[in-house]
Amino acid sequence: MNSWQIGNVKITRIVELEVAGGSLFILPDATRDAALPIQWLAPHFMDERGNLIMSIHSLIVETGDRKVLIDTCLGNDKKRGFPGWHMRQGPFLEDLAEAGFPRESIDQVLCTHLHVDHVGWNTMLVDGKWVPTFPNARYLMGREEWEHWDEHATEGQYKEVIDDSVRPIVEAGLVDLVETTEEITDEISLIPTPGHTPGHVSVRISSEGEEALITGDFLHHPCQMAHPDWCSPADSDSTQALRTRLEMFERLVDTPVLVIGTHFATPTAGHLVRDGETYRLEI
Repeated sequence: MNSWQIGNVKITRIVELEVAGGSLFILPDATRDAALPIQWLAPHFMDERGNLIMSIHSLIVETGDRKVLIDTCLGNDKKRGFPGWHMRQGPFLEDLAEAGFPRESIDQVLCTHLHVDHVGWNTMLVDGKWVPTFPNARYLMGREEWEHWDEHATEGQYKEVIDDSVRPIVEAGLVDLVETTEEITDEISLIPTPGHTPGHVSVRISSEGEEALITGDFLHHPCQMAHPDWCSPADSDSTQALRTRLEMFERLVDTPVLVIGTHFATPTAGHLVRDGETYRLEI
């Protein structure tokens, strides 16, 4: 667990999974030989062999009167095509409670997008039925994002993900559909960052003159700062994803905005600075 203070807002990271290697399915260009020359990635984001280190985690944003959980990882008991994600039995909820956030205390759950590793703990299995994990929370998801998956997730893996991790909270009446520029609180607002999915958003935190950006998946790993053109097969529109990445880099570079990566391994956050013709993360 690590945490950051942005003005009067506290952001806390709860890790479900952090591993080295096995990331070529999400960033196929980031082979060991290609990653090793990016020396600043080591030791936090790459091991000595050139394997990328990545994390799946949630971020809890505490304002004066609200606890907002951003992205809900993989979840337990779920049938998934990826071996390390299939039928997990991890201690995520216990870790959440130990950090001071029992599931009943969460006021809002915000999904940057509706991919498998961002919605899993929306629900939990109770007596053979998927029920909302955070019973006192409103679940916020992008209107455009939900309408896309509601229409297109009709078969295969995505149907299973939507059916076990999203539709149950819709059917429970706990979902608030929001726009990609929504202001959630005075300190929390959304920024549209499309390309990875049609309605993908990042999350801006602003308080007392300080600012942070929670990336979502417009950026999977810091190696994409050195190689913005390294796209993911999971992107719905790789051309738009690259355009978004470049636009956001120019918006963030050499500013005091703390960049908190949704899949960045420990220490997870830093500042974007120029590195020749590209960029790097300064921690």
